[in-house]
Amino acid sequence: MSIRPVQRVIDAQPTIEGAGVRLHRAFGFAEPEMADPFLLFDDFRNERPADYLAGFPWHPHRGIETITYVLAGTVEHGDSLGNRGVLGAGDVQWMTAGSGIMHQEMPQGDAAGRMHGFQLWANLPRHLKMTDPRYQDVKAAEIPNLVDDDGTTIRVITGDYKGVSGPVDGIAAEPSYFDIFVPAGKRKRFRIDTRRRAFAYVFEGSGRFDDASEPFGVLTEKEFQGRELVIREKVGNRSMVLFGAGDEVVARAGEEGMRFLLVAGAPLGEPIAWHGPIVMNTREELIQAMRELQNGSFIRKSA
Repeated sequence: MSIRPVQRVIDAQPTIEGAGVRLHRAFGFAEPEMADPFLLFDDFRNERPADYLAGFPWHPHRGIETITYVLAGTVEHGDSLGNRGVLGAGDVQWMTAGSGIMHQEMPQGDAAGRMHGFQLWANLPRHLKMTDPRYQDVKAAEIPNLVDDDGTTIRVITGDYKGVSGPVDGIAAEPSYFDIFVPAGKRKRFRIDTRRRAFAYVFEGSGRFDDASEPFGVLTEKEFQGRELVIREKVGNRSMVLFGAGDEVVARAGEEGMRFLLVAGAPLGEPIAWHGPIVMNTREELIQAMRELQNGSFIRKSA
């Protein structure tokens, strides 16, 4: 086994989306192949209602999946197919836009005015770009919350952790999506299939991710613990860490502990033609989608 090297550390940047929602973006639009199959990651965290209440009014999606994970407050959503619902703290919505959907998301704060959530965009492969739209709405109680012997906690949204699978399934990118807390001073290893590209997003506390050049399988655990590793700089709130190839991600929590999302998925390696919330493979497909938006034929009915 080998530890995945740290390729890049990116600080999420403030931006404004929707009708004026202030959020932080870790990646998106620039370098679309960087985190393939993932396209965009936003952290919408605010304590001022004026910064988020305008929300994300009606807008189109095609060719992608959007994954919304709420930690505080609520998000009321609706779409052009008649689906309606509310995501509360700990809930997840995995929306496959497929051939096209009109969608809106309107956040509300909790009793203290706090709103916190994440949205991740995953690309769809060519053969599924025009699949029928679908939702997977998952309540917090349905998501496994595991506690390891060292006090590490792992919420398994999708993927598998030590034989426990998350409730989201049937996703093209074969993703793993974990919400992890590593206690203060602990070092923790997480296995990731070598076929998947992976990143971590730190949003509480701080720590480091090991970056070793030695294949882990060559050494015994005792020998490995005694060797000096190359450890990247301390990472903390709103830091994204992009990993290279390997079997494991190794996290070392600082004195406050460290909470982060660990996300991995199988890259598609396909061309990307991208305009806003529409992601196709060719410019011609993108032009067709925009033409359909204008003439009212964007939303397709299933056979």
